[in-house]
Amino acid sequence: MDFSLSDDQQEFKALCRRFAAEVMRPAAPKHDAEESVPWEVMKEARRWGLHGIEHVQRLGADPDGQLSVIYAEELHWGCAGIALALSASTLAAAGLASSGTPEQIARWIPEVFGAGDDGRLGAYAVTEPQAGSDVKSLRTTAKLDGDEWVLNGTKVFISNGGIADVHVVVATVDPELGHRGQASFVIGKGTPGLRQGKKESKLGIRASHTAEVVLEDCRIPVENLLGGMEKLERKLERARSGQSSGRASGALATFELTRPVVGASALGIAQAAYEWTLAYLDNDGSIDPIEAALDDSSSAGRPPLERQGVQQVLAQVATEIEAARLLVQRASWMGRTGIPLTGGQGSMSKLKSGDVAMWATRTLMDLVGPAATSTEYPLEKWFRDAKIYQLFEGTAEIQRLVISRMQAEEYRARLAEGAEIAADAIKDANGDRASTVGAAARAAETVASGNGAGAEDQSKTTA
Repeated sequence: MDFSLSDDQQEFKALCRRFAAEVMRPAAPKHDAEESVPWEVMKEARRWGLHGIEHVQRLGADPDGQLSVIYAEELHWGCAGIALALSASTLAAAGLASSGTPEQIARWIPEVFGAGDDGRLGAYAVTEPQAGSDVKSLRTTAKLDGDEWVLNGTKVFISNGGIADVHVVVATVDPELGHRGQASFVIGKGTPGLRQGKKESKLGIRASHTAEVVLEDCRIPVENLLGGMEKLERKLERARSGQSSGRASGALATFELTRPVVGASALGIAQAAYEWTLAYLDNDGSIDPIEAALDDSSSAGRPPLERQGVQQVLAQVATEIEAARLLVQRASWMGRTGIPLTGGQGSMSKLKSGDVAMWATRTLMDLVGPAATSTEYPLEKWFRDAKIYQLFEGTAEIQRLVISRMQAEEYRARLAEGAEIAADAIKDANGDRASTVGAAARAAETVASGNGAGAEDQSKTTA
């Protein structure tokens, strides 16, 4: 088992960190304050080879699944809002990849990312006012009308919503079938009936455009159904007959692919806050004056990083970040190498990392004190950015439910497997016992036969 990064992974990590430091961080305050789309950063990312089809292909070709989580952590270390603006298109691409035919993937993936200086955006539209984590409750409908699908409904909190060149929309085809009656559709820019609704003004990740997507009799060609009509008809037929589909919904399958990346994103925020706090305290930065006044330990009055109370806090933050990172790296590795995440490892990585980011930023703010709330320092921004990672792509509470259910299923599967092995062993043992008894009976019969023959011979001799 090797926990070290390869040379290629280390070089990629250094490139991402340099881009985050030189390009993203200088632009972050402006876009955070104005809630504006960082077009110039996105263009520069393409020049650095950190955005676009070639970049996504490089991540996809990594055999260990580590480049994607390295990318997410390092860019979120730079600015979570800008990082989301860069990576939101990847979620749309994942939706296309998980549900589309090879022809649809080849047709639409280039539209999601663009080429050269022609940067484009994708949006993945699932969440609705009454259906966030509860995907089966979606009310956006898709009805077949001749050779067109007609979509109606409203999606909320959609990254790149309304401004994307490609929207991948999950809609209900048969409401009675729950998530098994849903399908995914791809909608190109400028399609009549699709418009941006309310743009959200958010607590954090403010450089990431988030808005409603309103669908009003939005007509799209029948071929824009991802997977095609035959696949949908087979899916609906199985659902109506009560047969198992053998997989989760398309939306849930997409989220399963991205949870370790979301976890890594949260860790980028926590790591940034931790590193900044270390530097701040190491350069005569003051800690909370009330805490300092109440400190009667043997290290009271020393520089902050030499004080035991400060050391205890920083050690705990560093340990939690490292523990969460290992969960993220393992889940991403398992997903890429084809090892089933049957124990909820993907959800574990997202849950732990989101909780660590929120806890770490709050704890470090408490350590620094009132100065941490000033917009002159970045700590308050990281605190604001962290909260969303306990909410989107499945809240922390939903992650716990997913993990618990998957753990129970895994336990039952192990129990059933153990029972089967035990039954086979008992069967084999009974078979061996029966064989032994049979052999003993045959031997006894042989002995008896031999003794009878001997007695007959002896009587003849005596006579």
